[in-house]
Amino acid sequence: MLLIFPSIEITHGSCVQLVHGEPGYERTYSVDPVEMALLWRGENAKTLHVIDLDGVADGRIRNLEIIRRMVEAVDIPIQVGGGVRSEHDIRSLFDVGVYRVVMGTAAADNPAFVEQLVQMYGSRKVAAVIESWDGRIRTGGGRKESSLSPLDLALRMKSIGLSRILYSSVDSQTKSKRLDLDGLRSIAQGSSLKITAQGGVRNYKDLLALQGLEDLGIDSVIIGKPLYENSFPCQHLWRINEQNLTDLGPTRRM
Repeated sequence: MLLIFPSIEITHGSCVQLVHGEPGYERTYSVDPVEMALLWRGENAKTLHVIDLDGVADGRIRNLEIIRRMVEAVDIPIQVGGGVRSEHDIRSLFDVGVYRVVMGTAAADNPAFVEQLVQMYGSRKVAAVIESWDGRIRTGGGRKESSLSPLDLALRMKSIGLSRILYSSVDSQTKSKRLDLDGLRSIAQGSSLKITAQGGVRNYKDLLALQGLEDLGIDSVIIGKPLYENSFPCQHLWRINEQNLTDLGPTRRM
């Protein structure tokens, strides 16, 4: 069974996306990332993916204190990405209890630095983002194109000791992530790395299609907007249930 990472994006101290209430069961969900982490934990999330969007823009972690409070609020691992490019930031994230750091631009531009981090913290504590734009790597939010193919970068990450990558495929016309099953299959078979699919899963049908690749090492998926828009069958019941709950903590369903 695929492990699902609900994605929480933070900017200016608030969540970018809010959970939509079901018609007839509307509810205003907090913009507080800590409360959003509690919400997803209460709905049985086993782990969370957090993106510091301010960090993406600045090239350094900007929401460390919020991330610390998120880690303290839930009893599940949290991985963090977004502007993670310095050893100082990475050490700070681990110091507040983050389980894994995710690196994008640094992985493509400075593999020696990533190798150093793997040696310091271990292969499970660092993951690399591979973002494919029409079969080529781009970094810096899609602004900088690399000569590397996704498989090239995956093999480079494997050679320096990484055990996991996050793979996404971006449609160059719409600039939105799409579910690229062929790309995932190719990179999994070519590298034998553990792979987390990032984005592109829009509904339960997509989830089942992705599940079919689990035997290749694609064992998890990061889902953002579709979760917030209640695109999965079980979420209607959750939204109804939450009308009468004041505690969004992880034990509220026990």
